[in-house]
Amino acid sequence: MKLHFDDFIYGSIDGAVTTFAIVAGVVGASLSPGIILILGFANLFADGFSMAAANYQASKARNQYIEMKRKQEEWEIDNLEEQEKEEIREIYKKKGFKDELLEEVVRIITSRRKVWVDTMMKEELGLIEDGKNPLESSVSTFIGFNLVGLIPLIPFMIFIFMKIDANSEAFVYSTISVMLAFFLVGMIKGKIVKKPKIRSGFYTLIIGGIASLVAYYVGYGLKILIQ
Repeated sequence: MKLHFDDFIYGSIDGAVTTFAIVAGVVGASLSPGIILILGFANLFADGFSMAAANYQASKARNQYIEMKRKQEEWEIDNLEEQEKEEIREIYKKKGFKDELLEEVVRIITSRRKVWVDTMMKEELGLIEDGKNPLESSVSTFIGFNLVGLIPLIPFMIFIFMKIDANSEAFVYSTISVMLAFFLVGMIKGKIVKKPKIRSGFYTLIIGGIASLVAYYVGYGLKILIQ
């Protein structure tokens, strides 16, 4: 099965943000490390599955829509040939082609059915087939969500395993590790979407940091209200 890195990256960002937000909220409420792990792992599997399922449905729906539009274009080419040729002519006329060159472009494109359909899909409808398998996309999302989303929980797992009762220290290590994860994932995302990697890393770090601060102070505020 092929791993789709764009789905993996977006899943990992969501996993890190949501899991660390839970960690921050629980620590803000001064609850036990056991509660952090329970809620953290529940989030990893439940939210990770939900996100993967949503990705699967969205990818499948997009593929079905593109396939429907392709069949529609194929029918129009078979039954409305001259009208479709005129649409190609208008598309390339707007691109600056004219006279003999324009007619030659129209002739070449319309002489090959697949090229003709592909051109109409892209130029008229703005649809590009990426060939993604919905199942592979959803699995990539799930793996990214759980793999990177696990990082904020690791310090608490280690402290519990070693029977160290130091919630605040575990939270410090969790914060440092997840901030590094935010930055590295952001850099990888920047490389995939061809944006400045350092800027993308800091941007992802800021988003994750804000989400974490909000969760921490919500937990802290609820603790005060309850008491």
